[in-house]
Amino acid sequence: MKINANDYKDSEIIKIIREWTELTQKQFGETIHRSRHTVQSMELGRSGIYLQTLLDIAEIHGLTITIEKKR
Repeated sequence: MKINANDYKDSEIIKIIREWTELTQKQFGETIHRSRHTVQSMELGRSGIYLQTLLDIAEIHGLTITIEKKR
């Protein structure tokens, strides 16, 4: 599955990734060494998501993050 990240808020991207993993917030948090509360806060947009966190999530869950220059 593939999404264009420009079409989503960072909080939506985290939720999409978690749903792809078919894990609960608690389970997902355990895989990225964060609490369920932190995952919930990220999904609700209450806490920002650093690029490094997103890269770590991608590596842990076998995802590819691509940045493409518009033509």
